[in-house]
Amino acid sequence: MAPPPRAYSPAEVRQRCAQGACLVLRGRRLYDLSGFVRLHPGGEQLLRERAGSDVSAALEGPPHRHSRNARLWLEQYYLGEVCPAPTEKPVNSTAQTTNHRMDPRCKTVDPDKDLVDWHKPLLWQVGHLGEKYDEWVHQPVDRPIRLFHSDFIESLSKTAWYIVIMVWIPVVLYLSWFCYTSLAQGTTRLFSSFTTEYSIPVHKYFFPFIFMLGMFLWSLIEYLIHRFLFHMKPPASNYYLITLHFLLHGQHHKSPFDSSRLVFPPVPASLVIGFFYTLLRLLLPEAVGMSMFVGGLFGYVVYDMTHYYLHYGSPKKGTYLYGLKAYHVKHHFEHQKSGTLWDAFPPLDSLSSNLLLIRGAEIKLRKFQCIWLTTEP
Repeated sequence: MAPPPRAYSPAEVRQRCAQGACLVLRGRRLYDLSGFVRLHPGGEQLLRERAGSDVSAALEGPPHRHSRNARLWLEQYYLGEVCPAPTEKPVNSTAQTTNHRMDPRCKTVDPDKDLVDWHKPLLWQVGHLGEKYDEWVHQPVDRPIRLFHSDFIESLSKTAWYIVIMVWIPVVLYLSWFCYTSLAQGTTRLFSSFTTEYSIPVHKYFFPFIFMLGMFLWSLIEYLIHRFLFHMKPPASNYYLITLHFLLHGQHHKSPFDSSRLVFPPVPASLVIGFFYTLLRLLLPEAVGMSMFVGGLFGYVVYDMTHYYLHYGSPKKGTYLYGLKAYHVKHHFEHQKSGTLWDAFPPLDSLSSNLLLIRGAEIKLRKFQCIWLTTEP
């Protein structure tokens, strides 16, 4: 039987807030958001300003009504109940009347009562959830995930963000130099294997454009994989497809702030990167295929670093990155089954745009960016 919630006095709440803690109330329910303030999509300052106060009205909006998953997320930081002293008025009597009980859909995360055993690797458990998997995986929690029994394999499944830079940026620099010097020799021609008379010479000045084409192709590939593979709903009766979905992307939606799983670990990444390297080498002349490959590789690194920052960075309110962070967090807490090309770029109403419809996807051509938006399936 769970112990009764601890009671806090308003004086205790004020004292802890004065010491730097970020405690907020929802009616009489008290939450400690000290470890979450830097991750808040609305910015750290917004939460700090509300420390010690009731956030019931802020959760309901305007300007922003928080989603069911956001409220579920809040329950993970539950501390106890605030019991006002007899001489003190309640923090918010109206909120106490309407919000003194937690929404039954938003239960406090209890590792001992969840659908899975959090004390064991999750990868081999999720396939047994069946019809409950889709709802479970889209209810995010703030806790690290372990996938494998083997410590060695587990270590290969996660990494720090800076490892991605340390591993792949030297590869990008070396291959860029190699491609440019190869093209500078003037011997590279397109279609030379079919005809020498109509083959097209590729000069060294083409390298930046081929490089950028590689970045664009990476964006397109990432969009297709994310939209049609990562966000598929695996059949409830198929243990292996559920397990595969969780391994590829479901784990990230279940624990979106697990810092060790926000970027692609180098070992599994090298398998995917090696596939595209081989494919481009087979389809195109060496220098052209390599130039396109290195552009795509650089695009991947930029994407991974942007993705990490959108989870753990604290951009200043009003900046473009602030908008990116808010948009991306909505992807995790509200619109989890839709995404964009980068899964990060929100629409900018201040920029002029032309809209084209292509197979249900909306491509917004703007002055400074090209965004692919999808509709709900």
